[in-house]
Amino acid sequence: MQKSSILTFKTNLYSMEPLLRYIHSITPFSEESWIQLQPALSKRIFKKKDFLLKEDQICNSLFFIENGYCRSYYERDGLEKNTAFFFENDIATNLRSFGSGQKSEASIIACEPLVAIILDKDKLFEAAKRLPEIEVLGRNCIRLFASRQEEFSVLFNIYSAEERLSYIENKYPQLLQRVSQTQLASFLGIARETLSRIRKRRIL
Repeated sequence: MQKSSILTFKTNLYSMEPLLRYIHSITPFSEESWIQLQPALSKRIFKKKDFLLKEDQICNSLFFIENGYCRSYYERDGLEKNTAFFFENDIATNLRSFGSGQKSEASIIACEPLVAIILDKDKLFEAAKRLPEIEVLGRNCIRLFASRQEEFSVLFNIYSAEERLSYIENKYPQLLQRVSQTQLASFLGIARETLSRIRKRRIL
């Protein structure tokens, strides 16, 4: 049997500092709430091309990306279509599966060595029943994730490929700095050759 390349290890309050800073940036959060949240948390190291979530699995986690980045995609007719990229201090998940308990239609895969703090759904909900601050935290994480999805839905439904690229350049420059042209083209919904032509035309 092949040994998994995903490593899970015990954590302490100090090893979770990046997540705590993120939490404080989106909602008031007491020390007591932070302590009570600990049973819902674990930290994992993923190698490049390890799956955080596979298609047809139920998503029972929120993944706080501490280091590295990953992408969400689905496969149709042998082709991959990228739907999102998640970088440091982002929350990655499949919102539909997480909320409904249904199997995910998409996969989430590490694009480089990645460290994630995982918030377990069931334990998060248990803690939320005890402390309102944790319930608000969960709602805010989901709200921010849904807002990002809506932002890109509008972008892709209304704007041209060149306008999409301009938007990405201005608001999400890390996409151009860290994502390959092939993966970026898939995300923008255009052929790689089309993306090359647009970028060349913008340089001239």
